[in-house]
Amino acid sequence: MNHIEVRRRSLQANRLTLLYTIVALLALVGLVDALYLTVQHLKGRSARCTVATGCSEVLGSAYASFSGMPIAAFGALAYFTVFSLATLLVFGYSGVRIALMFVVAAMFATTLWLLYVQAFVLRAFCDYCLLSAAFTLTLATLIVVERFESRSRKQ
Repeated sequence: MNHIEVRRRSLQANRLTLLYTIVALLALVGLVDALYLTVQHLKGRSARCTVATGCSEVLGSAYASFSGMPIAAFGALAYFTVFSLATLLVFGYSGVRIALMFVVAAMFATTLWLLYVQAFVLRAFCDYCLLSAAFTLTLATLIVVERFESRSRKQ
């Protein structure tokens, strides 16, 4: 392996480390958002919106829980899982890349469903839910971009 190839691989490794660090940080902020909503739900309180006016409608709807658990608790678990997997990837455990991809894909699908529910069923939006959707869409975009770049490097 020549000097140029070593340098190229080092730059790729640094880019992946940066990307997975960003993924971990986004997941951490998403975790805080989801934990806040979970605690509010479990205490019987409604979160206060500052931009949208539909927090009470969304968070008090039948869609805010599943089998007695707040949907936000499932989101917190998903964000924690993404944070953990991304952290493992930062430290070189590449065997968890596929798991990260599947978790983020499930989050993305769930986010699309919940956005549909807010827009067309409830006709109300929640700031915290929209923030979570933005984090999930960003995570999905980062994972898809990394996947395409990874495939193009192999060719």
